[in-house]
Amino acid sequence: MSNKQFDVVVIGAGPGGYIAAIRAAQLGFSVACIDEWSNAKGGPAPGGTCTNVGCIPSKALLQSSEHYEHAGHAFAEHGIDVAGLSLNLGQMIKRKDTVVKQNNDGILFLFKKNKVTFFHGRGAFAGAAGAEGYPIAISAPSNETINAKQVIIATGSNARALPGTPFDEKLILSNTGALAIESVPANLGVIGAGVIGLEMGSVWRRLGSKVTVLEGLPTFLGAVDEQIAKEAHKLFTKQGLSINLGCKIGAITTGDNNVKVEYTDAKGEAQSVVFDKLIVSIGRTPNTNGLGADVAGLALDERGFVAVDDDCKTNLPGVWAIGDVVRGPMLAHKAEEEGVAVAERMAGQHGHTNFNTIPWVIYTSPEIAWVGRTEQQLKADGVAYKAGTFPFLANGRARALGDTSGMVKFLADAATDEILGVHIIGPMASELISEAVVAMEFKASAEDIARICHAHPSLSEATKEAALAVDKRTLNF
Repeated sequence: MSNKQFDVVVIGAGPGGYIAAIRAAQLGFSVACIDEWSNAKGGPAPGGTCTNVGCIPSKALLQSSEHYEHAGHAFAEHGIDVAGLSLNLGQMIKRKDTVVKQNNDGILFLFKKNKVTFFHGRGAFAGAAGAEGYPIAISAPSNETINAKQVIIATGSNARALPGTPFDEKLILSNTGALAIESVPANLGVIGAGVIGLEMGSVWRRLGSKVTVLEGLPTFLGAVDEQIAKEAHKLFTKQGLSINLGCKIGAITTGDNNVKVEYTDAKGEAQSVVFDKLIVSIGRTPNTNGLGADVAGLALDERGFVAVDDDCKTNLPGVWAIGDVVRGPMLAHKAEEEGVAVAERMAGQHGHTNFNTIPWVIYTSPEIAWVGRTEQQLKADGVAYKAGTFPFLANGRARALGDTSGMVKFLADAATDEILGVHIIGPMASELISEAVVAMEFKASAEDIARICHAHPSLSEATKEAALAVDKRTLNF
């Protein structure tokens, strides 16, 4: 008896996988999606790292911890007196878990709505392609094998551990453990001053931890525009994050209830510090172990990523790969765009993903968001440019919010005025950056944004004013 047949099988139901499955189904393919994530009760929990232990739960805790900090420090200025403020961490974590489950259930509903067949288990190639397509074995609880004419690999990534220091998720934490600490640690260490390290460090600092960040690179947020990164460093340090750059991590030893970290600081001096918990956020590795790449003949690169071309095609006919498991930025929205593009290419359409206009966001407070090139990149490339900045300090809505830190920065071509990059640090930067993404997709000039009417009072007026600043004609600063 032959196995169940599908036009398309998607391995992984993270942001890239579930979106690819839905788009393929919309285009008329018979589609199955396989995912192994389970909830506390053993049921399916589609959504991948992003929904379960990444983007969604971290934003839930960031929001809750920001409310707590505002109640303790900012409400009084608004004439709101809070007496007897206390933290119910159990309820905060419970709310985070509820938000996660709502997203899990939402994906299962979308599968049903779009007639995508879902299998709960780990999917792997069971051999090379045969007459009925690629055999895909699914582990328990589904425990069966299906056949696919075409396959989309969307297996995501895993947290990278320090060599010789595995995660135990009790004392040495990945993003998974960092989202489930049961009591506020007095002293929290964070290795890695990237997105995850800064976001998780911010959560626990607001809730009462003394947070020390140890970063190996000599520069802070090297991928961010240098002017914005310097502003972020100043603001985060003022908030209470202790940020140490140029650290070379040495021995890490765990006690019964603490972690000792030995390192060499930027001056070359040996240091030793004891933390109650240690978050390690030094990047992520592709999740290709157990995929059956060898039995299928699937090519991986030297770092374990699935090797693909510009269209996300692998070396195997009819096999594609998207998201964190392939080259490019490890961003949920990048995976989604690739998922849609691949489904459309399968249908003979011209799916497209523009890496040059993918927005980046760090959900600290203030938020940091950017799209396009940084000033240091333009200098390195020898591009003649003009820059314009506008501070939220001069924005009426930011004053009313009580959050005037940061700025908007525009970079435009010196000759054509085309927008080359927009960089924001400030309130709601994650929402404001979308205007810049749209503008750059349409190859707009800074003058175009400067001439567009923006609602008053709004934070988006800072975007307009920064565009005006490119031509040195701001109106409110």
